[in-house]
Amino acid sequence: MSKKLSLLYTSLLLSAYAFSQQDTLHGNPLDPVIVTANKTEQKQSTTGKVITVITKDEIEKSAGKTVAQVLNEQAGITINGALNDPGSVQTVYMRGAASGRALILVDGIPVSDPSMINNEFDLNFFSLNDIERIEVCRGAQSTLYGSDAIAGVINIITLNNNITKPLHVKATLAGGNLGTFKGNFQLYGKADQFTYSLRYAKLVTNGFPSAYDSTGKQQFANDGYNGDALSALVKYQADPHLSFKAFAQYSNYHAAIDPGAFTNAHNDSVHNKLFNTGTGFSYKNNIFTLTGNYQYSYTRRNYTDNLSAQAAANYSLNNYNSIAQFAELFSNVKLGKGFDLLGGIDYRYGSFNSYYNSMSAYGPYTSIFNDTSVHQSSLYASLHYADPSGKLNIEAGGRATQNSRYGNNETFTLNPSYALNKTVRVFGSISSGYKAPSLYELSLNESLKPEQSVNYEAGFQWQQKICQSRLVLFSRNINNGIDYNYNTYTYFNYIRQHVQGAELELKLKVTSKLSLTANYTFLATRVNTESRVTYNDTTYSYSLRVPKHNINATLSYQISPALYAGIHGKYVSKRYDAGGYDVNYNPLPDVVLNAYFLLGAYAEFHLNKNVKFFADAQNITHTTFFDVYGYNSIPFLISAGVTIGL
Repeated sequence: MSKKLSLLYTSLLLSAYAFSQQDTLHGNPLDPVIVTANKTEQKQSTTGKVITVITKDEIEKSAGKTVAQVLNEQAGITINGALNDPGSVQTVYMRGAASGRALILVDGIPVSDPSMINNEFDLNFFSLNDIERIEVCRGAQSTLYGSDAIAGVINIITLNNNITKPLHVKATLAGGNLGTFKGNFQLYGKADQFTYSLRYAKLVTNGFPSAYDSTGKQQFANDGYNGDALSALVKYQADPHLSFKAFAQYSNYHAAIDPGAFTNAHNDSVHNKLFNTGTGFSYKNNIFTLTGNYQYSYTRRNYTDNLSAQAAANYSLNNYNSIAQFAELFSNVKLGKGFDLLGGIDYRYGSFNSYYNSMSAYGPYTSIFNDTSVHQSSLYASLHYADPSGKLNIEAGGRATQNSRYGNNETFTLNPSYALNKTVRVFGSISSGYKAPSLYELSLNESLKPEQSVNYEAGFQWQQKICQSRLVLFSRNINNGIDYNYNTYTYFNYIRQHVQGAELELKLKVTSKLSLTANYTFLATRVNTESRVTYNDTTYSYSLRVPKHNINATLSYQISPALYAGIHGKYVSKRYDAGGYDVNYNPLPDVVLNAYFLLGAYAEFHLNKNVKFFADAQNITHTTFFDVYGYNSIPFLISAGVTIGL
C-alpha cells in the first residue's frame, strides 16, 4: 500500500471516529434492519458484509429518476449511461471493476442477457415505481451468488411483504420538460391465503441528442424513448410454514440512438424486449428452511440503421435473441449453540443467436450466428456463527462450479465481525470471486478461462439514533482478466488489476427535521493490459470511465408533517475514456473527461394520506459534462406529478 493511500485511510478513519464521539449521550442499540444478502433474513447488525439498503421511502423521494440514476448515487457504484439520453446502455462499474463484474439480482435470483458481451443485464427494463427496496452488497459474493459477483451484487426487490388489505390501488402520473411523461399503476392486496400484485409503468420522452455536436452547427436531432413495463406476482400461503409463488415480467422499449461519438443519425434505433417468468416455494419452521426457485428469461435486442450518412451502408438490421434459465435449491439449518448452516445447489443455462443484414453500395450482405449455449452447475455451503452475547459473528463458506466450456473452479469467503459495544461494530473479510467468459467472448476464443479475484475488506460501523456512519477499506486483485485484442480481433486472458479504495457513508439527523445523507468513494487503480494504441504491455493507473473521487450528498428538511424538501449534490472527479479511432480506424490515446458537479432538488406535499404531489429537478445549473466521450449527458430536467393511493 502506498504512503499516500495509507495516509488517506488513516485520515478518514480518524475523521469518522472523531465525528462519532460528538454525541455519545443519546446512544441507542444498532437498528434491526432486515436484509437478504445472505439468502436468509437477518438483522443487518449480525453480518459483517458491506450492505447498503435503499429503502422504499428513499425510492419514492427519487420520483424523477431512473433505477440506474438512484444506483449511481450509492457508495462504490458508477453507472455510465445513467445520466445519458434515455435508452442508453447502462454500464455498471462497482469498486473500479469492469462491466459485468457486478451481478444483478431480482428478488434474490440472478438475471443476465447471454447475448451481451459481458453477460450484463439491461437496467432500462425496470421502472423505479415497481421496486420496494434495493440491497447493494459490495465485495466479492461469488460463494453464494456465483459468476459475475466479483465486485458485488445488486438485489432489486419487488416483493412487498407488508400487504394486509384485500385491495390496494396506487397510481402515479408525472410530466416534465423534453416532452416527458411517466405513468404507473399498481393493483395489489391480500385475500385469505393469496397475496397478489399487478403493476404497469410507462415512460415517454422526446429526449435530447445522444451524440455531442462538437461544432455546434449541425443541429443534431433529439433521440426519443418510449418504454413499457408490466409485471405480475401471486403468492399462496398453503399453511404457516409452506408458501408458493409465481411471477412474470414483460418489458420493452424503443429508443432513437446515434451510431457513434460526435455522430448524428436520423433513423438509427434500438428496440429491446424482455420476458421473465418463474416460480418458487419456501418452507420454514423454527430450525429449518428450504427454498426452491426456477426462472426463465427471454431477451430480444434489435438495432436498425437507416440511411446512415457515416458509412456505405444504406440499411442494416442487427437482431440478438437470448435465453437464460436459472434453478436453485438451498436450505438453512440451525445447528444450535449459535451455528447456522446454509447449503445449496444451482444450475444456469444461457444461449443466444444473432442475425445481421445490410444493403449498401457494395451489395447485400447477411451474417447468421447460430445458437450457441453454455451451462454450469454449482454446489455451495456457508457456516455462520453468532455468539450468544451478539458480539461476535463469523461466516465461512465455499463454492465449487462445473462449467460446460472451461471446466471447474472454486471460490471461498471468510467474514468475521465484532461489536465493541452497543454502537460500534468492526468487521473484515477475505473472499474470492470469478466471472465466467461470456458466450460472445467464447465465440471468438474457445480456450478462455474464468476471470478470478481475491477481495480484502476491513472497516467499522458506528450507529446511534441520530447518526449512522460506516468506513470501509478494501483491496481487490484480479488475475486472468478477460480483454479484447484490437490487433488480432479476439478475446484473451490477460488483464491484471489491483484496486485499493475507501468508502465512507454517513446518515446524520442534524435536528428533528433536518437530515444529511452522504457518501464518498476513493479508488486507486492499477491495470496491466495491452496498450490501446500500440498493443504493447502497458500499465494504466486508472480504469476507463471510473472516477478516483466520487461524492454524493442529500440535505433534506421536513418543513411540516405534510411538506418535505431536499437538495442533492454530486461531485465526480476527472476520468479517462477511450479516444476512439482516426479516419483509418487506428486507436487514439485515451482522453480526459473533466470533473463536474451536479445540483438537484426534490419536494413533496401530502394533501392527505391518499394524495401526494411531488416535483423533481436535476442538473439545476445546466452543467455541460461527459460520462462517455462524445455523448451528451442530461441537461436541466424538471418533472412534477401526483400519486394517488387507495
